[in-house]
Amino acid sequence: MSLFSGISNLPFMILAHGGARSAYLAKLHKKEPVLRTGPNTLSYGSVRAIKDIYGHGTPCLKDESYSLTTSSHSHLADVVDKQEHARKRKVLSSAYALKNLEGWEHKVADKVTKLFAQLDKCCTSPLPPDQIHPDPKDVTIDYRAWANFFTLDAITDIGLSESLGLLERGHDRVIGQRLDGTTFEANLRECLYPNARKQSLLLWSYEHYKLLDKISNLIPFYRRMSEAGKGWEGIVLHRAARRLERYRAGEKLDDFFQALMEDKNGTPNNLEWGEIIAEINIMMNAGSVTTAIAVTNVLYELLRHPRVMERLREEVDSVLESDEIVAPYDKVKHLPYLRACLDESLRLQPPTPHGLPRKTPPEGLWIMDQYVPGNTTVSISALVAHRDESVFPDADSFIPERWLDEKGKQLQSHFITFSAGSRGCIGRNISYLEQTVLIASLVHRYDFVLPRGFELQRLETMNHILGEMPVKVWRRSLYVTD
Repeated sequence: MSLFSGISNLPFMILAHGGARSAYLAKLHKKEPVLRTGPNTLSYGSVRAIKDIYGHGTPCLKDESYSLTTSSHSHLADVVDKQEHARKRKVLSSAYALKNLEGWEHKVADKVTKLFAQLDKCCTSPLPPDQIHPDPKDVTIDYRAWANFFTLDAITDIGLSESLGLLERGHDRVIGQRLDGTTFEANLRECLYPNARKQSLLLWSYEHYKLLDKISNLIPFYRRMSEAGKGWEGIVLHRAARRLERYRAGEKLDDFFQALMEDKNGTPNNLEWGEIIAEINIMMNAGSVTTAIAVTNVLYELLRHPRVMERLREEVDSVLESDEIVAPYDKVKHLPYLRACLDESLRLQPPTPHGLPRKTPPEGLWIMDQYVPGNTTVSISALVAHRDESVFPDADSFIPERWLDEKGKQLQSHFITFSAGSRGCIGRNISYLEQTVLIASLVHRYDFVLPRGFELQRLETMNHILGEMPVKVWRRSLYVTD
């Protein structure tokens, strides 16, 4: 990657500060299948590396970056030890089981209804037939913000059986709680993103990370990120404490928290409170951030590709009644073109582009038919893998048709938006439920248009943090008389 990458992590840290490191790696990997990004770190550019690094049965473990950033207790996403991971996954598997989607659909539908109540207030008159771009005064909403409100409200209801109320209020000012029990107010999204950004800037020098993290707080730019992280922890603690009160009062609720406290037979799991907090933290964080990015990206691509939008609308309209506001999951979950649009957007712009780091076993490992010494950090970014032209021709283009029929099924083994193998995302079914119901309902009920020349801004941390997405919105003509 750099002449100095073999002796220092500094070039990669500088690249991280640019906010687009995976896109840069993707360009370099067009010529080089393997890149050294640090003294003991390799990045791969071919889908052939996926099975070796992440596949079921791989001897690779998550590397020390996960333990460096964990708090007093590990959660499912950052635990390194395989036996500990298996224990956690057993506890959480019932919470994330596919069968639970039926019980949670009404929670997602409720949030779609509340979102639409707000969008209806912002509707403008239809775009005139002879006009391509909207009048600036008709650009009435930031869809990116509302998508985030939607996913935060949904995952908090699914996980803790209460809504944050962001969709009703139209803002993200919420209550947090300190360890001494006192409370404070904070803007949730301002607390949610900065700490992960700080980690993404400084983490890469593992040996010096703890020191760098402390020293960096002397600089206001970094100190504000650390303070924001404390705000997020307080918000999580407050919600968890409220849910614990309900549990102690005898409420048996069908949610993630209940699964943490007891198994399906009602036997207590006896988890430490710190572990419960850690699992709620990652549920609310990863369970909202990535899906919000996903539903923003897919609508953005649909608006930039009217032909695709038209075909998707035809498919969705064919199964929904004209007066159906929220698409029932059973009606839309098997729509092939809808799923193709979702997967193509997830391929083109994976919400987590960061190459998830793994460490080779002490005896070393063969990756892509080349021997890699033991205790080497290896990874392949989802964004990079999805730019492999040998599998995804015209990889920089939005082409949902590539996912249809048998050829689409063959692509799934190269699709790592949710990672792969035993450490793959446990919440992917929940994410697909939210994406499928929301996008089907949106394209059925509304028309949107972007401002002239608009491009969605992306800042890479561990995830892609998106900028605002202003749109003009109006009700489709099939709703004029309702």
